[in-house]
Amino acid sequence: LAKYPEIKTLMGPDPHLKWIVSGMVFTQLLACYLVKDLSWKWIFFWAYAFGGCINHSLTLAIHDISHNVAFGNKQAKWNRWFAVFANLPIGIPYSASFKKYHIDHHRYLGGDSLDVDIPTDFEGWFFCTPLRKLLWLFLQPLFYSLRPLYVNPKAITRMEILNALIQFSIDLIIYYLWGLKPVIYLIAGTILCLGFHPISGHFIAEHYMFLKGYETYSYYGPLNWLTFNVGYHMEHHDFPSIPGCRLPMVKKIAAEYYDNLPHHQSWIRVLWDFVFDDTLGPYSRVKRLCKLAKES
Repeated sequence: LAKYPEIKTLMGPDPHLKWIVSGMVFTQLLACYLVKDLSWKWIFFWAYAFGGCINHSLTLAIHDISHNVAFGNKQAKWNRWFAVFANLPIGIPYSASFKKYHIDHHRYLGGDSLDVDIPTDFEGWFFCTPLRKLLWLFLQPLFYSLRPLYVNPKAITRMEILNALIQFSIDLIIYYLWGLKPVIYLIAGTILCLGFHPISGHFIAEHYMFLKGYETYSYYGPLNWLTFNVGYHMEHHDFPSIPGCRLPMVKKIAAEYYDNLPHHQSWIRVLWDFVFDDTLGPYSRVKRLCKLAKES
């Protein structure tokens, strides 16, 4: 920032995010109507090939929104409620809990018992062969949702309760209007595409230590178009208040700081290497002891 103060001008809300997310939500509601009479095999096919991609993208929109980039820091509540709206096609209440834990991921990156992104000792011990690591990737949504309850349980907030009530109400409305298949389409897409799916390569690519001494990696490939530039992950951790749409500009302005860092070329290759490289697994994370910061 001292060398490139113009980076500060990139901070602040993304005026297009709310419209893009709204379009994705309504696209999924339209898809619910279109799939209501399909056979089950096509329900799961379109859940994996189409709907789940949108839902995974929406989880990354929620990630951006958790940093207040939809409406800005002065409208924090608008961001929280908009995240609940973005959550609707995902089928499972998620946004309020994500916000609660994601700040710890930035504040205590790799912190033992603080950063719930770190796999547990059991995960590292058990999922250590190619077949078991493949199973772990399939079960990734389960571990991401249950791990916080074991590693760093926190009191349920009012926003989480409202998030759940609104989400399940919408699920019931969809079921009442169009039957069970659209609800399964939404939830199955979320589970399948947060598990073993090309887009899910970002979970492994971001912080698993493919090279000794390097904890965070960026990816500059085409899947960033679907994921709100979450691949620009080194840049994101350096400047979490900059929305994803402007992270490529960070790299362009401060190229000397990023161009020579190791980065990934393909999330599919990331998944392949993770499964078949014996030196990689859930244990391939930096874990550190962090002092708990006092809440302001």
